[in-house]
Amino acid sequence: MAVLSFQSPTNFSATSIPGSSRRRFNATAGISSSLSGDGRISSMILRFPPNFVRQLSIKARRNCSNIGVAQIVAAKWSNNPSSGLPPAAAAASSASAAASAPAAAVPPPVAPVNGVDEEVVTVAAEGAREIGLKKDSKPSFLSSDGSLTVHAGERLGRGIVTDAITTPVVNTSAYFFKKTIDLIDFKEKRSVSFEYGRYGNPTTIVLEDKISALEGSESTLVMASGMCASTVMLLALVPAGGHIVTTTDCYRKTRIFMENFLPKLGITVTVIDPADIAGLEAAVNKYQVSLFFTESPTNPFLRCVDIELVSEICHKRGTLVCIDGTFATPLNQKALAFGADLVVHSLTKYIGGHNDVLGGCICGPLKVVSEIRNLHHVLGGTLNPNAAYLMIRGMKTMHLRVKQQNSTASRMAEILEAHPKVSHVYYPGLASHPEHHIAKRQMTGFGGVVSFEIDGDIERTIKFVDSLKIPYIAPSFGGCESIVDQPAIMSYWDLTQEERLKYGIKDNLVRFSFGVEDFEDVKADVLQALEAI
Repeated sequence: MAVLSFQSPTNFSATSIPGSSRRRFNATAGISSSLSGDGRISSMILRFPPNFVRQLSIKARRNCSNIGVAQIVAAKWSNNPSSGLPPAAAAASSASAAASAPAAAVPPPVAPVNGVDEEVVTVAAEGAREIGLKKDSKPSFLSSDGSLTVHAGERLGRGIVTDAITTPVVNTSAYFFKKTIDLIDFKEKRSVSFEYGRYGNPTTIVLEDKISALEGSESTLVMASGMCASTVMLLALVPAGGHIVTTTDCYRKTRIFMENFLPKLGITVTVIDPADIAGLEAAVNKYQVSLFFTESPTNPFLRCVDIELVSEICHKRGTLVCIDGTFATPLNQKALAFGADLVVHSLTKYIGGHNDVLGGCICGPLKVVSEIRNLHHVLGGTLNPNAAYLMIRGMKTMHLRVKQQNSTASRMAEILEAHPKVSHVYYPGLASHPEHHIAKRQMTGFGGVVSFEIDGDIERTIKFVDSLKIPYIAPSFGGCESIVDQPAIMSYWDLTQEERLKYGIKDNLVRFSFGVEDFEDVKADVLQALEAI
């Protein structure tokens, strides 16, 4: 039975007990109070029956442990002293009394539907929604993405009860039950618990809620890496013998998984150009396509897919659409708003933003994400709560970082395109980009990565990269520090030059991820490196 206390200034008139200036209500009535001689409550303890949490909506229950939900709801009541004794407290009292009666003491377990409990109308659901546990509503006072990155998942209530501004890290591998009957209640779905570290963590839930608010998704699942998110999603949603469609330009490890591993399950793949709408229509009409999976913008040529159009085509044939929005970020592009079913991000990049932590996520409808979550619980790949904390912290400055990176990349793309030692620039913000018209329609910013080709061979390109003083030569992108690499060497060096060219990877290609350094410093560094070749 969950027990919690809170202070309340509510006045109570009570019949005094002879010989005593204080009285205590019967605990079985659901409420215990310590009263001063004038009948004023100095402390209130609410005792909830075992089935109390079961009555909370699925959104509230998924965000908190059973004690966490009760504490949050009670805290909401305590913060509203003018309302008197909260109605839900009286309802809890009645429920507690009913629980002591025979027969109907405990309601039957809720039968799961497709692995997910149905949402239940509850005595405390309204209180839970008011403090922000309902994720499909955006509070009026957080009208911008910048405010959401700071406060979503935290300021409006979280499953960890604390008066700390920052979200605590809950380092635990398992969650205990006080008595065997509590375990049975959990197994029969009358109460909730994470049970085991692989199935959830309060710190991680805060991160998931923050991302959901930013993407406008009903649910988010975080994992240990972006590749973990992509592969588990594919395994969960594409049946053995199924078919998927993807695009030519994409992260190489994703392509390797599709080309080398999925065929072992009898899954076939159609690969099309990002702009090949006719090819997509032909594929979904010819095959029973489970999923269209693409990046937008893509890696490393930053091609953009018309999300609204491909979603319309795919949905006519019952095909799900998943967009890897890592290069865009949720700040620059809302793929779900344009019709995509799912969005994948490598949290390692812009969302974490500090080149110090790995992670990945999947955002989308609760039903679909829960299906992926069920397989994730089997396969593992759990995000460590310390990593979740770093992601939460990183997100608070995300809008500031991305704004600077968008600005620097856009200005540098124009400078590079005009430079005589650069033969080609790939950036969706340039009018010369083949999908610039699409990017303008579905993106509010064009990202912090610019790819370009040096006018010369691999040796001249190496000399340019080695002449740079600010960026690190490294994989990855999206962090505070600028990073540069030659894809031919960094990602495709195991292939021959001819094999690399099949993917459009030339020896003179450079991918530059602009950080948050001062624009003038970065500009001067790039120009001096170009002068050196």
